[in-house]
Amino acid sequence: MVRRTAPLALLALTAAACGKSADNAAPEAANAAQIIGPDNISVATVDTLSSGPAISGTLAADRDARIRAEVGGAVLQVMVDAGQPVSQGTVLARIDDAAVRDAAISARSGVTQATVAAQQAEKELQRARALVAAGAIAERDVESAERGNLSAQAALADANARLSSAEKNLRNTQVRAPFSGIVAERSVSPGDIVAPGSAMFTVIDPRSLRVEASVPAGALRDVKVGAPVRFTVNGADRELEGRITRVAPMVNAQTKQVAIQASIPNSAGVLVAGLFVEGRVSAQKRVGVLVPEQAVDQTGIVSNVMRLKNGKVEKVEVQLGLRDDAAERVEVTSGLAGGDTVLLGAARGISVGVVVTVSAPTDAAAKSTSAKSTAVTPDSAKPSKN
Repeated sequence: MVRRTAPLALLALTAAACGKSADNAAPEAANAAQIIGPDNISVATVDTLSSGPAISGTLAADRDARIRAEVGGAVLQVMVDAGQPVSQGTVLARIDDAAVRDAAISARSGVTQATVAAQQAEKELQRARALVAAGAIAERDVESAERGNLSAQAALADANARLSSAEKNLRNTQVRAPFSGIVAERSVSPGDIVAPGSAMFTVIDPRSLRVEASVPAGALRDVKVGAPVRFTVNGADRELEGRITRVAPMVNAQTKQVAIQASIPNSAGVLVAGLFVEGRVSAQKRVGVLVPEQAVDQTGIVSNVMRLKNGKVEKVEVQLGLRDDAAERVEVTSGLAGGDTVLLGAARGISVGVVVTVSAPTDAAAKSTSAKSTAVTPDSAKPSKN
């Protein structure tokens, strides 16, 4: 009996030891910290938030002139090229003026003749009035002299008009810049034959540009003349600001968009017409606690975030305010304070009460993280010393 009892006792002791080891392993596994990357957290910041409809469009010159030929003829000279700055009155091109000059000479001769005829008609009228007063001629002779004088004065006025037109045409053979600016386009070359109305140049004033964009019809309540517009553009290393100058009075039936224009000062000449811009109308602006919009669960009746506090995950109900659709940030009016750490992405699925450790970023990740204001490792995200 002793020999049989010993193996059974040994088996019982082994089973008990295994059971105790398994019981100890379960709490250890439960207390193990879950490691997440620094890109899975964001720190709530106190910052200025702008809210309003996003816009995209192009820059156009607020003042431009499409210069066309006023007279026809051969282009003799072109003095400027595209991209060249010009002052008001600068001669851009010369058109052959031979025929126009001859017409002006003829018109001057016509004025001279008409002036002499008008003077003679006036003298005849005065003489006729004197004779009729003396009873030397009939009244009808005075009436005839008056008609002759009127005809001569009309002929003089017509001659002067012809001369004025001829001299204007002569001046227009020299094509000049209407204002100071930059030649944006040149459409002619020496030797070209132009007719009245032919396009020759486009001159723009780069000191003032405008954004031509559109907004959804549903956002029209936030778009008013005078409202500020903030935007970025390729080639500029900073955010720029302008103001809405025009809101179209009707909605585009196909796109359901409303066209708007905003003036943009450009005294430094940083911007050029034709660039693509993106930005927003700053309908509302205030300072508040901001978090990335992806940190907030808005699927239920009450919005909430997963906050990391003292190394543990907790669920916090929040109330939201303004939204910045362009920056994808949202204002939290209650539930969070500046400096609180919230979870992002897949980390939002971590259960409440789980201990979380934020891993140190790699060199490549650190560079990427430094470029994002929301991807930092706060002190509150370090593992608890308890």
